[in-house]
Amino acid sequence: MKKQCLECQDEFVGRVDAKFCSDSCRSAFHNRTNVEGREEIKRVNAILRKNRKILAGLNKTETARVRRSLLLTEGFNFNYLTNVYITSKGKTYKYSYDYGYLESEDDYLTIVIKKDYVR
Repeated sequence: MKKQCLECQDEFVGRVDAKFCSDSCRSAFHNRTNVEGREEIKRVNAILRKNRKILAGLNKTETARVRRSLLLTEGFNFNYLTNVYITSKGKTYKYSYDYGYLESEDDYLTIVIKKDYVR
């Protein structure tokens, strides 16, 4: 049965479920269609990496206590994080990958590193 390639529009003979005439057409099609959103993902990942770098730079030991304003001065973006962990006591830790922070009411943050982050 003849089919039409979704990328180059050439006719080809292939398996019943085949959509492309070749691997290069398949790759070209998926590369073109997956470009949507790629720049946004790169932008968000850059923010998350920068946040992690700031937290890691300020945390020379396993925990550190710093003013919120210091993170803002360094360029930390509080709108982006990778995960949130709420303890049994109700404390909320916000993470950028393996580095996180706990906000307190006195405008200080406790920076922590989650050692068992990657299993």
